[in-house]
Amino acid sequence: MTPTLMLVIYMAILTWLALLVASLIRVKGWTPSGTLLALGNRENLPAPTPIAGRAERAARNTLENFVLFAAIALVAHAAGATSPKVATGAQIFFWARVLYLPVYCAGITYLRTAIWVVSVVGLAMMVLGLL
Repeated sequence: MTPTLMLVIYMAILTWLALLVASLIRVKGWTPSGTLLALGNRENLPAPTPIAGRAERAARNTLENFVLFAAIALVAHAAGATSPKVATGAQIFFWARVLYLPVYCAGITYLRTAIWVVSVVGLAMMVLGLL
């Protein structure tokens, strides 16, 4: 398996964890009442706390960006693209997303945006490696 495909797997795990953590923060899944909410149909959820809202938005953004990353990485693999730009771009994207989640949850706005831009640069490098 190529390093880029391994990053697709790692990114899938990171995305799933982000969605899971955001969900647990929203319902306070570590409490008995939160566990009941988490196991239920999620009807009548309480309003999200500021950190729960940020965690949900960060997870949603991660999911949206994972779709783009996976599509580009899988096309690169199918096309047999061996450009170092593809692998380097994938690494940049992945590590930027690892940083993005805690920075977004912490509410550090400008740094969050800068990290997001770095992840987009990683995607752009991957695409340029395909052309």
